[in-house]
Amino acid sequence: MALSPLASARILAGGRVLIGVALVVLPEQSSRPWLGDVSATAGAQVAVRALGIRDVLLGAITLHTLSHPQVGARWLQACAVADTVDAVATYAARDELPTAGAWGTIAMATVGAVDGLLVAAKLQRG
Repeated sequence: MALSPLASARILAGGRVLIGVALVVLPEQSSRPWLGDVSATAGAQVAVRALGIRDVLLGAITLHTLSHPQVGARWLQACAVADTVDAVATYAARDELPTAGAWGTIAMATVGAVDGLLVAAKLQRG
């Protein structure tokens, strides 16, 4: 049984909030697979927390606006842009990152971007 576009959007946005909370609360632990040993540095933890709060806010605003399909769809598209940047930035630095974490992040961000765009299109169609 396929999920409705609204249910899919809620899962995407809710997952974004959860990942963001993990990045804010446990920056070193949640980013170590992606960034490796650099995740233990204060500079990395600042950047990871900033990324985390971005995701919390994007996910929360998306959840808040889903009752308005056009607005919610635009927030899903904004999330897809953020995911695309995450995937491209990680790909560009992949040789300096742990292999499994880099490719896992690239895959997760790419799937999030594509899913977000597909679900946004379905929400806009009604």
